[in-house]
Amino acid sequence: MEFKIFKSKISKLKKIELPGEAAHHKLAPLMRIQELANVDIEKQKPNEAGVLALFYPDELSQTKLVLILRKTYRGVHSNQVGFPGGRVEEEDKDLSETALRETEEEVGVPAKAVTVIKELTKLYIPPSNFWVHPFIGIMETTPVLVAQESEVEDILEVDLEHFLDENNMVKQVLSTSYAKNVEVPAFSLNGHIVWGATGMMLSEIKEMLVKVL
Repeated sequence: MEFKIFKSKISKLKKIELPGEAAHHKLAPLMRIQELANVDIEKQKPNEAGVLALFYPDELSQTKLVLILRKTYRGVHSNQVGFPGGRVEEEDKDLSETALRETEEEVGVPAKAVTVIKELTKLYIPPSNFWVHPFIGIMETTPVLVAQESEVEDILEVDLEHFLDENNMVKQVLSTSYAKNVEVPAFSLNGHIVWGATGMMLSEIKEMLVKVL
């Protein structure tokens, strides 16, 4: 989709009610739903994080979404695809500023070049004990994306139509540091399986975009 068309319609998101957990559950592994049903989140004293779903035009004026492949490390999100974003820092005025600051650090997009369109439904991630607050934003020019060497293995530029294509909804058997041989619903994007919290947030984004585009 041409970015100028996407831009002309994306503002409608501001008036749409968030699909929330119903959209999350469409991409939630069964173990995640069961775990969340039995946990008092506030008692866990979770940390806070902000992430950004950034849409922008490529060199051919087609709409793209940026995702990142994280480095391999000793942690629950090692070598997984996610949104640029991260933990709240003391200097952040609010969670949208966290998402913008972290996006600038991780993929090199200047925070001042991004317009935040809407805050989405927050999502609790049990393995890392985080409340993640996602935002949708747009950048009106083609960015020069630069991966943060210490944290980002690769930058994925996902075509909007590829993201919205129902043929890219799959089920995959995966093993992680905290679960073995689990079948999960997922997106297949740019040759990567995107699942878990990122898949759940993408599910809400997709459901909203389908309504306005």
